Amino acid sequence: MPRSDAHARGLPSRPDLSRPERVGSLKVLMEGRPVGTLATTNEGLVAFAYDEAWLAEGFSISPISLPLEPQVFLPRPQPLEGMFGVFDDSLPDGWGRLLVDRMLRKRGIEPAGIDQLTRLAIVGASGMGALTYEPAFDLGASRQASDLDALADECALILADRPADNLDEIFALGGSSGGTRPKVLADVGSEPWIVKFPASMDAPDAGPMEHEYAAAARSCGIEMPETRLFASNRCSGYFGVRRFDRVAEGGPSAGHPHRVHMASAGALLETSHRIPNLDYLLLARLVLRLTDSLGELERLYRLMCFNVFAHNRDDHAKNFAFTCDPATGIWRLSPAFDLTWSPGMGGEHATTVDGKGHDLTSDDLIDCGIRMGLPSRLCRSVAHDVRTATEALVRKWAR
Repeated sequence: MPRSDAHARGLPSRPDLSRPERVGSLKVLMEGRPVGTLATTNEGLVAFAYDEAWLAEGFSISPISLPLEPQVFLPRPQPLEGMFGVFDDSLPDGWGRLLVDRMLRKRGIEPAGIDQLTRLAIVGASGMGALTYEPAFDLGASRQASDLDALADECALILADRPADNLDEIFALGGSSGGTRPKVLADVGSEPWIVKFPASMDAPDAGPMEHEYAAAARSCGIEMPETRLFASNRCSGYFGVRRFDRVAEGGPSAGHPHRVHMASAGALLETSHRIPNLDYLLLARLVLRLTDSLGELERLYRLMCFNVFAHNRDDHAKNFAFTCDPATGIWRLSPAFDLTWSPGMGGEHATTVDGKGHDLTSDDLIDCGIRMGLPSRLCRSVAHDVRTATEALVRKWAR
């Protein structure tokens, strides 16, 4: 935003990427409304305090660790590098972090010297969910996807640590994303989508696989965003999913979508998805704490059954998310995402089922569902239906 506007709102001037100085504080906003302020302490922690107006009319953006109270909140130094999880969710991970670091090096800046708050300034308004940060680095690039095959080729060069001609475009389209697979966050027509490209370890048919997984999940009664297989002249297609953190009032053709506040399970529990400490029983307690709904608990149970029977063992803390309606403050499980065949580390699920991570049976799932608080009859019925619906999928895609 213009320098004069920043001063009028009490914000520091826009950071300059050509000078690697650290950002001392940032304003957190949601749809233009000030939520609060982030500032780095002398100990390197990123403290947070709600704005007075938000305290009067807003809601808790992370109910467990950031209740709606007039105080300065201090995070733990670890495991999220001195930042609260709901803000850590805004930071790019995996592929996105690789792009940010490549972009910084291109400008002569060593990524190791860039702290968390400065990385949030790089995200600015381009992150997932509803939270935005000011002042932000103005990167000024288009988010309209060009030729997907050409973008896939550029992504392959970046993965191979080779020079890419269109790094700025790739960064603008994917620099705020998470996950290990290359992807772009772009407008397809007038709608916001995520389009994924194969990673170096992926088979060429990774796109069709995830597309069929999404269809199978829907057949199991799991809520999924709209998905599509985008055509390619190089492979069997690129998997795309319409973003559920962007919603147009009145439908996709009604105009610019508004942003949906969301937080991963890892963010809400203040834990890293790289630490395998999550269990479906803990997730169930989180669901009940946030939603107080047996219907939402059933959605989690159905997803757990799908992940187990369909061999999606990459079910880590960032692959479960919740969305919040700002008008009511009501939370619910987000639509499911990142569902595909995954063997898991050592054949283990990232999230255990009542402490068990492998060789899981229907009885294990049913017992876990009952311990969650669901009726035995429902648990048996869902487990049977999901297992039956995924058998052909597993036979086709088993690696």
